Amino acid sequence: MVKIPLLCSAALASALLLAGCAVEIQNTQPARELARLSAPPASVYIGWRVFQERCARCHGDAATGGPGGPGLLPIVRDMGPRRFTGLVLNRYDWNLPPDQASRESAAQKALIEDILQRKEDAFIMPAWQSEPRVNAHITDLYAYLAARAEGSQGPGRPEQ
Repeated sequence: MVKIPLLCSAALASALLLAGCAVEIQNTQPARELARLSAPPASVYIGWRVFQERCARCHGDAATGGPGGPGLLPIVRDMGPRRFTGLVLNRYDWNLPPDQASRESAAQKALIEDILQRKEDAFIMPAWQSEPRVNAHITDLYAYLAARAEGSQGPGRPEQ
């Protein structure tokens, strides 16, 4: 007869343990905070400058959308820095032929130059991997857009 109370105690302990795990799995805020704190330091101001120079023409001055591109705030809100970097630097191929899309080519460089000089509209977002300013400050660009998406940075110029 001693086995029933022991069995009930074990079942209760297991249920409490599982309930504690469920709460921990659902609480993702501490994990996000740890990821944010362990991320390399980035400058929201420099990210804003790069955004104004390279992205605002299509995505709008405040990253809320423009004539050539969507608003980025809802997109970046659910995206981590690694995914953002991969999408901005590598993903897009501008509908180039397959042999040119998978590697850096003269056609890609010419198109980036035409877009930067505003001779050509970017119908599809270009890959910015070969653009030195974007490549060098991709972490800053993410910091600016993430701050805008979180609401900790307004639409204007950030403080330096």
